[in-house]
Amino acid sequence: MPGLLRGVARTAVVAGTATAVSNRVSRRQAGRWAQQDHEEQQPAAPPPPATRSVADDMTVKMDQLKQLADLKAQGVLTEEEFAEQKRRILG
Repeated sequence: MPGLLRGVARTAVVAGTATAVSNRVSRRQAGRWAQQDHEEQQPAAPPPPATRSVADDMTVKMDQLKQLADLKAQGVLTEEEFAEQKRRILG
């Protein structure tokens, strides 16, 4: 009977070790797959932060166009000069 008990104990130890190793490998592989999925979902480099918002930029352009229109109305700018400056602002 001691031989049978020793054999059963050895089998239990081998099976327990195999199960523990298998679980560890499975968890490690799942972690690697999750990391790869996370890296694929992330953009390569985040866009640089904007210093001004689009609304602020449009407000500045509108103000510049109004000033140009006032200068044209006063006769300071010709039609060609006005068109050129407007093209640069809206560029």
